[in-house]
Amino acid sequence: VQLQASGGGLVQVGGSLRLSCVASGITISRNDVGWYRQAPGKQRELVGGITAGGMTNCAESVKGRFTVSRDNAKNTLVLQMNSLKPEDTAIYLCNTFNYPNGDWVKLPWGRGTQVTVSS
Repeated sequence: VQLQASGGGLVQVGGSLRLSCVASGITISRNDVGWYRQAPGKQRELVGGITAGGMTNCAESVKGRFTVSRDNAKNTLVLQMNSLKPEDTAIYLCNTFNYPNGDWVKLPWGRGTQVTVSS
């Protein structure tokens, strides 16, 4: 199983980014999968996820700004991030989760993608 995130970068406050997590060895649409982030000196945080049935949820800290979706044809999890803030700066990774907002990591961690929001 491999989960490879990409799409991060350096963006100014208020900007947008679209992250992708391509999965191999697992079918995204048949699992509850979500986005996590890890910032230096902070605990890992579940940002949001989507269930096999299509239900989505995001953490209160990003609700209204971030949207989780998936592209079944590409077996890819997507995170659309708008109105970015400096506190969104972190490495973003994907893994399984427990709906609606439970940290439940079952797969090996893959490559993350760095998001840096400058003020």
